[in-house]
Amino acid sequence: MQQTLDITRVSRKMVAPFLENYTLEQLNKIPEGYSNNLIWNIGHIVVAQQLLVHKLSGLPMMVSEAMIGKYMKGAKPEGIVTQAEVDEIKALLFKTLDQTEADYSNKKFNNFQEYPTSTGFVLKSAEDAIAFNSFHEGLHVGIMMSLRKLV
Repeated sequence: MQQTLDITRVSRKMVAPFLENYTLEQLNKIPEGYSNNLIWNIGHIVVAQQLLVHKLSGLPMMVSEAMIGKYMKGAKPEGIVTQAEVDEIKALLFKTLDQTEADYSNKKFNNFQEYPTSTGFVLKSAEDAIAFNSFHEGLHVGIMMSLRKLV
């Protein structure tokens, strides 16, 4: 499982430079033909990981209900994300993963609620959720690689 968490950490290390090297305007820009932007994708991977791994395990999440509403599956950008919101997402990018690693090491993932993903894969354990999350983040990193060329 540590290797899967390490893969997620690599994914997050690929995402972090977007928060450092792109302006607030670039992070918020929705290119023609797209339904979201760079910052939405970053917020989404943070929120999705918390929902898939922690919420389905009955553990506390590190993201607010407001953040979940903005970045959960099916949500779309509905306004300009402020620098304060970008800073919050930036702070959570690695803290959430660190907490997941700590919780896994401390064997806190005991009561997982089975969940069928939109891909048809059924998550039956926290280990499944952590593995699926790596796949999910990879999809969004790919989207971000396309978006970055258009902002």
